[in-house]
Amino acid sequence: MSPQHLPARSPALTSSPLSIPASKTKRIEEKKSWTPSPKHQLQPSLRRGNDTSVTEFFLVGFSLPLQLRYVLFTVLLLIYIITLMANMLILMAIGLDSALHTPMYFFLFTFSLSETCYTFVVIPNMLAMLLSKGKLISLPGCALQMFFFGTLASTNCFLLAVMGYDRYVAICHPLHYPVLMSPCACAGLVVACFLSGVLFSIVIVYLIFHLSYCGPNTINHFFCDTSPVLQLACTDSSLPEGVVFLAGILFLVMALLLILISYILILTAIFKISSAKGRHKAFSTCVAHLTVVVVHYSCAAIEYLRPKSIHSPEQDKLIAISYTLFTPLLNPMVYSLRNKDVRWALQRTMAKIFFPQRL
Repeated sequence: MSPQHLPARSPALTSSPLSIPASKTKRIEEKKSWTPSPKHQLQPSLRRGNDTSVTEFFLVGFSLPLQLRYVLFTVLLLIYIITLMANMLILMAIGLDSALHTPMYFFLFTFSLSETCYTFVVIPNMLAMLLSKGKLISLPGCALQMFFFGTLASTNCFLLAVMGYDRYVAICHPLHYPVLMSPCACAGLVVACFLSGVLFSIVIVYLIFHLSYCGPNTINHFFCDTSPVLQLACTDSSLPEGVVFLAGILFLVMALLLILISYILILTAIFKISSAKGRHKAFSTCVAHLTVVVVHYSCAAIEYLRPKSIHSPEQDKLIAISYTLFTPLLNPMVYSLRNKDVRWALQRTMAKIFFPQRL
């Protein structure tokens, strides 16, 4: 056959062997830019076993207009400064005033210290993200943040239960109070609360970060909380979700049940007091603790014991702000404003610091 009768070759065949058609290049780019849904991530993650392709997460933060972010940043920063100052005043008053070196105020000191550390884990990052468009956090950093947050939150739950037990012993068994609430017993209760929180967090963090994360890596929250992180897992996350829910029941419901039992016994003892003045004095020592308990457990229960079907990212953020910022503010305000001994201790402490020559 003569050359003029040969069929014309297509441009794809006449091009260099290393060149790729434009249509094929477009399909490859689309494939690279495609973000797989959790449904499509399951099979690749099973092939990799426990290997993790995602090395960092992106915290979205708040999807708000820039001007509103500035306003929210200013308000939350002022609240945070007030919270830190109020907690520091409580710690200073109890630590420097020997009149408050009792089991009740020892537990209050420990609770205020734990709440202050608790805010350090979340609030500075939250304020920083209000001024930026999100933040990258490594997997180890995310795990560490979740560990400290879970440890301190769980410790606070059990500390509130221990404070309720302390009020029960003081009112119902006043003669045995020095023995039952000795310094060694108080220190042991605080250590037990902290170790329980550590054990809980170790189990939760291990189960969550033992899963495979192969993309996407965007967390729709302002810190590494359990629920938004579990939503990104490529493998089956039913076991960690079940453990988180059971742990929520253990640390919230059981601790709250212990508090309720303590106060039922306290109310029974108070109603047996003959004088109205004695009843009022006994109950007034419990009001501040009850107020903190109600707010603390209400926010925590709404966040961690809600059915998964009614979770909303924006609602989760608002609830998280309430129990990471407003609850720590409530504790020193309630105890300092309602507690006469704390107010007097603060006055004496301020006088020692600013007017030592008058003492």
